[in-house]
Amino acid sequence: MGKDGPRRAARYRRHARVRAKVEGIALRPRLCIFRSLNHIYAQVIDDERGHTLASASTIEEEIKGEVVSKNKSAQAELVGSLLAKKALGIGITQVVFDRGGYKYHGRVKALAEAARQQGLKF
Repeated sequence: MGKDGPRRAARYRRHARVRAKVEGIALRPRLCIFRSLNHIYAQVIDDERGHTLASASTIEEEIKGEVVSKNKSAQAELVGSLLAKKALGIGITQVVFDRGGYKYHGRVKALAEAARQQGLKF
């Protein structure tokens, strides 16, 4: 195991605890977040069918130009608002939030609050 081995394993354990309680259904899909060192990714997932309904990340063409000059929290806000627009565009108004084993703080919080401001309810 590398230096991040125990830390990553701890995140996986925390994520498993979150996933035991959080399940996305067709009426209220799951908003799942993955945070890497340089990027943040978010998906709206229907767990009953195993389908991703909408997704957004900092590597998408739509926001790639805006992302470059901003800090990571501001980038996460852009991703959150883009994801909310996509979800609302396909008729999804409510989601359950899956923080992915990360603390609800910083980039994760910025993404969630930006999605809420765009009209997504969770």
